[in-house]
Amino acid sequence: MKIAVIGCTHAGTAAIVNTAKLYPEAQITVYERNDNISFLSCGIALYVGGVVKDPEGLFYSSPQQLADLGVTTKMLHEVTSVDTQTKTLHVRNLETKEEFTDTYDKLIMTTGSWPIIPKLEGIELDNILLSKNYNHSNTIIEKAKSAKRITVVGAGYIGIELVEAFQMSGKEVTLIDSMDRILNKYLDEQFTDRIEDSLQQRGIKLALGQTVNRFEGQDGKVAKIITSNGEYETDLVILCIGFRPNTELLKGQVDMLPNGAIIVNDYMQTSQPDIYAAGDSCAIHYNPTGKHAYIPLATNAVRMGTLIARNIMEPTIPYMGTQGTSGIKIYEQNIAGTGLTETAAKDEGMAVEAVTIEDSYRPEFMPTAEKVLLKVVYERESRRIVGAQLMSKVDLTQSMNTLSVCIQNRMTVDQLAFVDFFFQPHYNKPWNFLNTAGLQALPAVKRQEAVVL
Repeated sequence: MKIAVIGCTHAGTAAIVNTAKLYPEAQITVYERNDNISFLSCGIALYVGGVVKDPEGLFYSSPQQLADLGVTTKMLHEVTSVDTQTKTLHVRNLETKEEFTDTYDKLIMTTGSWPIIPKLEGIELDNILLSKNYNHSNTIIEKAKSAKRITVVGAGYIGIELVEAFQMSGKEVTLIDSMDRILNKYLDEQFTDRIEDSLQQRGIKLALGQTVNRFEGQDGKVAKIITSNGEYETDLVILCIGFRPNTELLKGQVDMLPNGAIIVNDYMQTSQPDIYAAGDSCAIHYNPTGKHAYIPLATNAVRMGTLIARNIMEPTIPYMGTQGTSGIKIYEQNIAGTGLTETAAKDEGMAVEAVTIEDSYRPEFMPTAEKVLLKVVYERESRRIVGAQLMSKVDLTQSMNTLSVCIQNRMTVDQLAFVDFFFQPHYNKPWNFLNTAGLQALPAVKRQEAVVL
């Protein structure tokens, strides 16, 4: 059995390692066009900010580790075309320029994603950088040393984490986004308003609701950003606009979403049964809506990659879908979310309601009892939970994993009110704050008049 793998990403590493362990007799060949594999890109801001001192910890595999499992890894090899009818790959060695073909019985597509690069005037200027891989992170660190003013374009997770890291390094920081709120895909206004205040209090300039029109330079380096609302002088720009799936190799050969994300079934098969796909190159089943969606997260990737190994010979374990659960730490605030925000649910045309509570997470008689802000979104008629968000100075983010399970199992907000949670004054109240949200959402009980016979 010849198994070819294109791309050694989060999903690729999980698929390769598990397939090699389950099927040691299989001939597995990995093609990776970069000079490193399995870089944990969500750790870039920690590396840039100096929290992570040794970047080696951000790699969780290596060609040698794969070789120890009997896997052949061809680094700096780019697959230039795939013929799904003849099961043939065309490959170019990026070092020697040699080109050759290879065949496969099963193909695993884990090509990941790439940052969206806008076609704008001045985009070719020096000091306009991307933030995706290990080489990017090293370039950002080196360029930031001599930069006084740094601008981040894109107020998603990566953009916000970089803004924080640069501000804490003493830089003058500007954050630009075309939306009028930061983190708008992940959090509703009750949360983003507070986070924006905390950023501004630390001197970060927020340029929201503005579209970048062009870049202007001096001596070949970026010096100014011109937006729809103004202009901003800068020494360094980091583009964090979003990601696009790397799927050109299979375009027109397998089913995809309009953005190019590969559609897979519950067993990670594409519309070509011998081709499997996982990770940021894929669409996933999004449980809150029941639709396919593009949600590039490392958690989704490693689960999907592991499932490829379990299903590559025959359908065995189905994918359970995802809630897109994620978390972020911004200064002293611990923040997490799962499923749909209230805004996103309404944009989907769903009739939803929401309950928001702010309460001490444990009894007030304890030495400290920080507040927790929690919001739960649920369908109006069925009362099914479809999303939740949380923020606190205490790390209570694991509660979002609990609510993720609730969404996955189609629980109602009424059931949440009476779920069995333990009580101990160090950790919570007799009514856990998740219970409290459910209780607050309970409909009023109408008192029935006694019927006299």
